[in-house]
Amino acid sequence: MLPGTSTNATVLDSATRDRTRVLLLFSLSGRLRPRDTALGALVDRYDYGRFASHLMTSQDVLPVPVLDERVAPRRLRLPHGDHGLGLASLRLLVVTTPRGDATLVVDCAFAGETTAGDLAVWLATTCFDRERIELDDRPLLTALSAQLGGRPLALGQNVHQLVFPGGRLQRELLTADEARKAVLLNEIVYRGRMPWNPAAPYDPGLAPHLRNHGLTLSALGRGVSVQAGWAPHVENGLMLVAVGMISALSVLQRTRLAAFAMMKANERALADSPTEIRSLISRLSAGVNELQLDLAFGVEAYVDSLLIPEMVTEAFQSSLRDALGIRDSLENSARMVERLTSVISARSAALDAELAERDDRRDRTVSGLLAAATLIALPPTLLLAFFGVNGTNVDEHRSILDLRAYGTAYALAWLPFVVLVVIGWVLLRRVRTGSGSLLPAPDDDFAPLPPPRSPSGSRRP
Repeated sequence: MLPGTSTNATVLDSATRDRTRVLLLFSLSGRLRPRDTALGALVDRYDYGRFASHLMTSQDVLPVPVLDERVAPRRLRLPHGDHGLGLASLRLLVVTTPRGDATLVVDCAFAGETTAGDLAVWLATTCFDRERIELDDRPLLTALSAQLGGRPLALGQNVHQLVFPGGRLQRELLTADEARKAVLLNEIVYRGRMPWNPAAPYDPGLAPHLRNHGLTLSALGRGVSVQAGWAPHVENGLMLVAVGMISALSVLQRTRLAAFAMMKANERALADSPTEIRSLISRLSAGVNELQLDLAFGVEAYVDSLLIPEMVTEAFQSSLRDALGIRDSLENSARMVERLTSVISARSAALDAELAERDDRRDRTVSGLLAAATLIALPPTLLLAFFGVNGTNVDEHRSILDLRAYGTAYALAWLPFVVLVVIGWVLLRRVRTGSGSLLPAPDDDFAPLPPPRSPSGSRRP
């Protein structure tokens, strides 16, 4: 159990929290492959209560902690100060999925009471100025990179901040009237950047997605979720759901960019030889395979309720998935990958056809050369055999080029081949001129119409 909480024995999933807890989830760009560490599984790092049995069966799919460190709160420095919100505890984790998609988790608990206004400013600073957050006078990611053996880390585009109100703020959110509650939630969820007028007409596009069960409250937007009244194991389960969603959104963005890059590579490729085309197809196919694996094991594995099949977490997962637009993005990205696969298949088929045509031309050329060589070699061979015979028809005092003496021999040697060439040429001519007979004859039903008759009854010319 976390400090500052007391569990209600009658409702196991609800609790009263004394201190406000905030979980900052930052996606990290690039790949950080999981490695064997002494940290164990993520289920060993937090208390998941009755959800632990589900997570134990899904350990191979869940993110793996590669860094888990409890840090003195004074070591964390924000670019514009702490805005009067001192930290009581600070924990830094880096978790990565089996596909290498990493997320930084900053687990904070505030020392004193928190107001919605101060908390909104603190959330805005840690989101929009997150690259300027420092740990011991060094950029936060630089300090964490040193602890990970020098692996370079960079912040990605996606941020989600889980707020678990405590103390007076929790009581106010659970007991205030609807108008006051809407003002408080709007300020926190939109980080103080979206003014709210209770007297204005209700706009569902601006109001946070809200579920109020009396003892618990859930409200969320795209970047901030407010979860009040939940027990610590539910908070940790919601954190795990949010980590999966942020990781899936990062994978979708990377997949979209990779698909466009492959499309440009296909368009700009100067493939002048079959070898270059084969190399291009091989690279594109390998890239498409990686995209399909990313969509399957980096997105689809985290966007349903299979990991934690509980209504408490499923409602949050469904709402956050809709707020992030993951479902539509996944469908669109999958269609893009399918189109890319079709392009690669078409290019491969074109290459196969071109290679088959090239082989056919080569075979015809070789056959023609062999036929020509045979045609040229046989008559001289016959003539040489004739002149080599020691017969009465060969006069040793005459030249073999004397056509008056040996013209008949030359004619007998060349005439059959000349006749063969002429016959072949005539047959080829007939094939070419007779190709029109392969077309279907016009049907009688489509015979030309007779010319129209003139008014006098005679046909017009």
